[in-house]
Amino acid sequence: MVNAPAGLGLEARIAAEARALGFAACGIASAGEDPVRSRRLDEWLGEGHHGSMEWMAARLHHRRSPQGLWPEAKSVIALGASYAPGHDPLALEGSATHARISAYAQGRDYHDVVKKRLKALARWLVAEVPGAEVKVFVDTAPVMEKPLGEAAGLGWQGKHTNLVSTAHGSWLFLGAIYTTLELQPSAPQRDQCGSCRACLDACPTDAFPAPYQLDARRCISYLTIEHKGPVSPELREGLGNRIYGCDDCLAVCPWNKFASAASAMKEFLPRAELVAPRLAELLSLDDAGFRALFSGSPIKRIGRNRFVRNCLYAAGNSGNPALAEHVRGLLHDPDPVVAEAAEWALARLEPCPSPRGGG
Repeated sequence: MVNAPAGLGLEARIAAEARALGFAACGIASAGEDPVRSRRLDEWLGEGHHGSMEWMAARLHHRRSPQGLWPEAKSVIALGASYAPGHDPLALEGSATHARISAYAQGRDYHDVVKKRLKALARWLVAEVPGAEVKVFVDTAPVMEKPLGEAAGLGWQGKHTNLVSTAHGSWLFLGAIYTTLELQPSAPQRDQCGSCRACLDACPTDAFPAPYQLDARRCISYLTIEHKGPVSPELREGLGNRIYGCDDCLAVCPWNKFASAASAMKEFLPRAELVAPRLAELLSLDDAGFRALFSGSPIKRIGRNRFVRNCLYAAGNSGNPALAEHVRGLLHDPDPVVAEAAEWALARLEPCPSPRGGG
């Protein structure tokens, strides 16, 4: 707990306590409905851009505003935890032997880390203002963290639809505390993307139909994490060697030059074995091996089968014949999606010879 200077308003004391707990950014927004946010959400869902994430539409009335989820809420305290990487997230692009895991998933599971600190801040607030009621959220409920972060002045939603901060670039985990307290909202930041379209041009699968619009059905993060079943063949090559998430649109953002790995929470420091994992070793994982390797990692939640499916697509894209023997061992995997991915990968690593002679 931090002892904030006497005379500071409650909003300033909240921000000071948040910094003491390791949060890199803190701001306040109203819990009321924003008509512009609601319209954008309706349009996005109406276009089907959420793919198979049915929960986005199923709880639309809760997602429209914090008060839709909790009518008594008056304010939202939006928090950002930095996970700015100390290495180039694009360094392994095109590797024939190693896979790429999104920077956010190379350390501890952010759900656990951020929620623990949100609860600590919420307890402090209740002790500071007896009678205050609070609820904490970190990607586990119908909460629009990015629009709320923008409304609270943490940054703005860039053309890649993720939050961009002038101080922390694109590397922020977001969490929120809903409260019955009537707090003074923070001043929002203005959009500073300008004419830049680096994030849009970097996307390997053309997931942005227009600036500020994301079609999740083509997004590599969605395809490798949320999407069940086989990935459409037309999108597989675009996955490259990305096996969990994708950093491309984030990594090329010019505002990242102001982000410092020194501001990242220590729990998000990458595990050495996840910075540059070898595809051959990942392809050999059974369920027990998968669970052991990814204990405490957000990767564990997608399960062994979906993960190995992703690794097979990466193997098929590698152009590395040495991986064929590892792929061949998965042709008869009990999971039909894995078996089909193995067949696809092997066909790319060992293409049939062209027929000779005429007909």
